[in-house]
Amino acid sequence: MDGATVYLLECADGSLYTGITRRPVDERVSEHQLGLSAGYTFSRRPVRLIWAEHFVNLTDAIVCERRIKGWSRAKKRALAAGDWLLLQDLSIAYRDRASAAPSS
Repeated sequence: MDGATVYLLECADGSLYTGITRRPVDERVSEHQLGLSAGYTFSRRPVRLIWAEHFVNLTDAIVCERRIKGWSRAKKRALAAGDWLLLQDLSIAYRDRASAAPSS
């Protein structure tokens, strides 16, 4: 498989996990589900795949994963739901808050 897939998991505790894999995403989700690594999702199983997107270019996938990891929970939920209007509104609201912050 060329490129990589960026994915979002919803954990049993309601938290969200953003990951990236170069293998088929269903294999990677199964590894999370089985607790094959002692990472973030190990104690938060079961997990559920809520969003995934494949990128032909690995670098693009890495950029996307890092960007999503910096997003709010609401923004990640909007992405998973495919709610592009809400995603845009949340992005604008964040930009407006950032520009209104006092500079030091």
